[in-house]
Amino acid sequence: MRRKNDDHPSSILIPSRRRFLQGCLATGVALVSPGLLASRHPVSERHLKLQNLHTGESLRSTFWADGEYLKDELKAVAHVLRDHRSGDVHRMDPELLDMLYALQTSVGVKGAFHVISGYRSPATNDKLRARSNGVATRSLHTQGMAIDIRLPGCKLRHLHQAALDLKAGGVGYYPKSDFIHIDTGRVRRW
Repeated sequence: MRRKNDDHPSSILIPSRRRFLQGCLATGVALVSPGLLASRHPVSERHLKLQNLHTGESLRSTFWADGEYLKDELKAVAHVLRDHRSGDVHRMDPELLDMLYALQTSVGVKGAFHVISGYRSPATNDKLRARSNGVATRSLHTQGMAIDIRLPGCKLRHLHQAALDLKAGGVGYYPKSDFIHIDTGRVRRW
């Protein structure tokens, strides 16, 4: 929203303070969005802390360094994000890790992401779908392209908004269950 500055001799429209700050935040988020991370983000390493709430496992991973993803670290992340029901491990999309990194950078909270669901085998997904209409038939969880998370120290609604601001994939909001969903599919929200 713009307001007229009546004190200014030419009566130029100037942005409100809130609009200006929102613009600054959006610019900062854009600078760390996944599509820009590989080429423009000035860090030499990207780190994540993950805590799988179902297995109790924690991981601090430097998944990217010196311009490339680190294979052993990607395997360690895949293991922690495995289907806790079946034990199946699947490669996780590195862009999903970039999204988590960008999300954490944008909210400024450094703790471990609490992981509710990472990879889901197709069999597990089918079982969950039979019990709930909130599980997608072709869930991106079954392709290692989605994760359900919360971040202690960050209000869920703030984390949700920051994920939307990335404009980098799908974002779901589940306040009753205290988590958000992010994925590397097309940009959409629910």
